[in-house]
Amino acid sequence: MSRSYVTLLFSCILISLCFPNSSAQTCGSQSFSSNTVYSTCVDLTVLNSFLHWNYNQTASTAEIAFRHTGTDDTRWVAWALNPSSQSMAGSQAIVAFYNSSGVVHAYTSPITGTGGTTLDEGTLSFGVSGISATLENGEMTIFATLQLTDSLLSTNQVWQEGPMSGGAPIIHSTSGDNMRSVGTIDFTTGQTSAGGGSITSRQKKRNIHGVLNAVSWGTLMPMGAIIARYLKVFKSADPAWFYIHIACQTSAYIVGVAGWGTGMKLGSDSAGTQYNTHRNIGIILFSLGTLQVFALLLRPNKDHKFRLYWNIYHYAVGYAVIILSIINIFEGFKVLDGQKNWRTAYTVVIIVLGCIAVVLEAFTWFIVLKRKRVGSDKHGANGANGVNGYGARTNHAEV
Repeated sequence: MSRSYVTLLFSCILISLCFPNSSAQTCGSQSFSSNTVYSTCVDLTVLNSFLHWNYNQTASTAEIAFRHTGTDDTRWVAWALNPSSQSMAGSQAIVAFYNSSGVVHAYTSPITGTGGTTLDEGTLSFGVSGISATLENGEMTIFATLQLTDSLLSTNQVWQEGPMSGGAPIIHSTSGDNMRSVGTIDFTTGQTSAGGGSITSRQKKRNIHGVLNAVSWGTLMPMGAIIARYLKVFKSADPAWFYIHIACQTSAYIVGVAGWGTGMKLGSDSAGTQYNTHRNIGIILFSLGTLQVFALLLRPNKDHKFRLYWNIYHYAVGYAVIILSIINIFEGFKVLDGQKNWRTAYTVVIIVLGCIAVVLEAFTWFIVLKRKRVGSDKHGANGANGVNGYGARTNHAEV
């Protein structure tokens, strides 16, 4: 009997040495007094925190339960989504603390800054319902249902805890784990990551989609149009301008098709309606761009009787593609929410291209009018000759 006892004791010691954290709490072992079962949960990296949720794809909602252990009635707890960055500033938070009335108070708080944050009550940028919280056995749990926009399906999350003073939350610690309690969350896939700028696969696809389309439809296409309209005025640039124009537009179309493909995949993975305008314009752009490619193959010679009609078609479709591209890129920024740096960068690109076009437009008209005046002078002095005919032909063809 004593030998069996020794064996059992030795086994327990061995298990405790090999698995020192086997008794540590994980989200999978947690249950709720309401008997609610959550399909997805994650152990957050710091601050003894856990997140449980049920994602409803049809309604685009997430029923969440955020649990923080090892706390008491002298501390506050908060969990937030932040579409703009991995920080408290800009966070859309749900806060809970044990108030002076002897009950747990839970509410929403949009956080606009970092210094001296007071966690004032306010309305968030997205819908929140069913907010409540409990404090039991040293565990604070916040319950809520979030109405998620497409941009929030995969975004940044922040969680915090701090002390109370005078019945109100005061600033949390600005060192250690309190500065590392950030990461990303994808409600649809259940993937999360720790802070440091990590992003989910869905965010990477969105970023790739945005870059491909901004570079192709939004930048290369306008550049190709500028080259075609203004370089051909210079006789020395003929026919180089044509080949540069073709190379630019073809590259834009190839890259744009890749961007369109990633966009269609992202759209098929989303059940929301936020993409409708952006997606529909993208389909129109792809169709018009494809027509332009086929039009290039059917381009008649300069002296063909249908060349005039082809030119009208080519210019009309080309400018329509450019205008729709710019509009759709800004529609894409709306979907991304919070990507102000991208919007600003692309706005600068468009302003620069616009300024270049204005300067070249003025210079082009100066060259054309000068040639027309020189041609008229020569025509008056020498009669109708080839120079004036060339000049007149240039006027109609180049502008």
